[in-house]
Amino acid sequence: MSEMQLTKRRLLGGIAIAAAAAALAACNDSKDAADASSGKTMADGTNVDTMQTAATSATEMPQSDGDVDMAEVLKPGALPEMALGKADAPVKIVEYMSMTCPHCAHFHNTTFDAIKQKYVDAGKVQFIIREFPFDPRAAAAFMLARCSASNPEQLSTPEQYFPMVSMLFKQQQVWAAADDGRAALLQMSKLAGFTEDSFTKCLTNQKLLDEVNATRERGSKDFGVNATPTFLINGKRYSGDMPVETLSKLIDSLI
Repeated sequence: MSEMQLTKRRLLGGIAIAAAAAALAACNDSKDAADASSGKTMADGTNVDTMQTAATSATEMPQSDGDVDMAEVLKPGALPEMALGKADAPVKIVEYMSMTCPHCAHFHNTTFDAIKQKYVDAGKVQFIIREFPFDPRAAAAFMLARCSASNPEQLSTPEQYFPMVSMLFKQQQVWAAADDGRAALLQMSKLAGFTEDSFTKCLTNQKLLDEVNATRERGSKDFGVNATPTFLINGKRYSGDMPVETLSKLIDSLI
């Protein structure tokens, strides 16, 4: 995907952040966007309210977008898997998400923790996050989550990655739509233990950037991902935010 072949300069420069404004505006088109109800963001930045288009209630079984080969899905990609839960859990959930997508933020801020406590911690679900950035700012946020704050030349562990992702989603409106994206992300990163030097080293790691882009490309080409959030669950693909009740009902049907 040529549009995702981002350079170090685009990630770090103010012009790059300004250039991403159109995509960010589409994914964050109002200050309340991250509080939106169930929906998804398409690859072109269009927001779709799946609750309205599917005309379903929160307790109905979600409709699959199609089948995927789960054995292929679970093969390692360019980056180490960011997984929580037992590897032999009966239900496998792989989520493709973009850090600047308000629907992804809504899912992680309202649904993820409850599902983790109810199913992941109980050994019933293994939950894997994969990167699907729509714009340079989302790619930068993923890179920061992937870097160890104390040694940016090393990749983070799941114990470091998931809290960073959670913090960035909770503060999404602070940094994703900020006029100065670099300064906003730097401030967020300092809360996670980064210095300005480690922040810069992380975002100038071209190999890491290429691997984030490769993760996105694999999701698109191999598994039909074209919106965020998209969930690959035991051989089925589902797109759009899901409340706790909906995802719980789906998981219960697979246990």
